Amino acid sequence: MQHDAHSHHDHDTHAGHEGHPGHADPTAGPTAGHAAGHESHPEQHGGHHEQHGGGHHAPGKVSWSMAAKATLHCLTGCAIGEVLGMVIGTALGWGNTQTMILAIVLAFFFGYALTLRGILAAGVDFKTAFKVALAADTLSIAVMEIIDNGIIALWPGAMDAHLSEPFFWIVLAIALAAAFAITTPVNKWMIGRGKGHAVVHQYHH
Repeated sequence: MQHDAHSHHDHDTHAGHEGHPGHADPTAGPTAGHAAGHESHPEQHGGHHEQHGGGHHAPGKVSWSMAAKATLHCLTGCAIGEVLGMVIGTALGWGNTQTMILAIVLAFFFGYALTLRGILAAGVDFKTAFKVALAADTLSIAVMEIIDNGIIALWPGAMDAHLSEPFFWIVLAIALAAAFAITTPVNKWMIGRGKGHAVVHQYHH
């Protein structure tokens, strides 16, 4: 509306001077270029807004590939933490309960650590990065640990198996695969609502 008012003002002003000698045709002079500039200006703005809008993903549009990638990220940290916890617990001669608690704590630790590493690399301060990691991974790791440790605890003989036995590693692999399969839809649901690993994506550009 401001452009229109400006254009009418210019044309009215020039129209009042048409009868004076020495004034050029307003449609052929600088005023015509000025008006043309205003006509093209909204088109430029329109193109800018279209490009700006096109750069954002529509809310709720989350691919299974994106969800699986986020889940695999958590699974890596969980697997490292669990195996390390079991190795430490076994080396110290701890019982099953103490070893499992240590494994879960380390699973959360390494799960958060992997996310923190990526966010800190983007130049974010540690306090902010830590809050983002908590928001991104807590539910995902929690679901994964419940499924994973639940299967190991309920599988006959799995808790008493030694790390040197293939049976232990087979059960662990099955438990981790099940945790991945069940946690992936959870991550897809969370990312689609702007939660979970959705809060991390802005730091990965």
